[in-house]
Amino acid sequence: MKRRIVCFGDSNTWGFNAITAERFPEDIRWTSLLANLLGNEFQVIEEGLSGRTSVIDDPLFEGLNGYTYIHPCLMSHSPLELVIIMLGTNDTKERFHLTSYNIAQGIAKLSFKAKNTPAGFNGSFPKVLVMAPPPIRKKEIESEVVKSMLIECDIKSEEISIHLMQLLENQDIEFLDAKGFVEMNKVDFMHLDEEGHKLLSQLVFHKIKSILLF
Repeated sequence: MKRRIVCFGDSNTWGFNAITAERFPEDIRWTSLLANLLGNEFQVIEEGLSGRTSVIDDPLFEGLNGYTYIHPCLMSHSPLELVIIMLGTNDTKERFHLTSYNIAQGIAKLSFKAKNTPAGFNGSFPKVLVMAPPPIRKKEIESEVVKSMLIECDIKSEEISIHLMQLLENQDIEFLDAKGFVEMNKVDFMHLDEEGHKLLSQLVFHKIKSILLF
């Protein structure tokens, strides 16, 4: 059996193309590029959903709370060696009234649940990698696609990684900050473009090598 990795995220894991408002093809999405880099020994499983939050129920759309879904999700894909979580962008929406620290708390809570889900080999627990997404660009305030986000979402997304690093310290959970390595696009300022997917796949690949020691 191949070594299985679940990538649990939002529209940037699903592969949203801000120019076409459709999905990038497999040969562009970071998850598929990661699979290519890892080779035939691994299977990368995409679990991306547009609008997904870490722990919040969205009052406007059903089924977006990552916390309520992650247990059955991981168990359905078991046995797993690694779970990669990249969330937080949608949690910055104004209607959720969360601070950047609250958002990081939610992601940490989600990661603890993933860490304690017996979806590894023979009922063991998989390793967990939490990735802070690239921050929303400041010009997103002018973008039509994020009218629901508005107040200080760029500032909140910029601060998430700082809090996450502190909350996950000494918790036996791996952490990776995409800030400074990968940027959001210049179309809607909150999704990855083709170059962003490529850079993210490379960043994650090198981190996985250090975690799984291959």
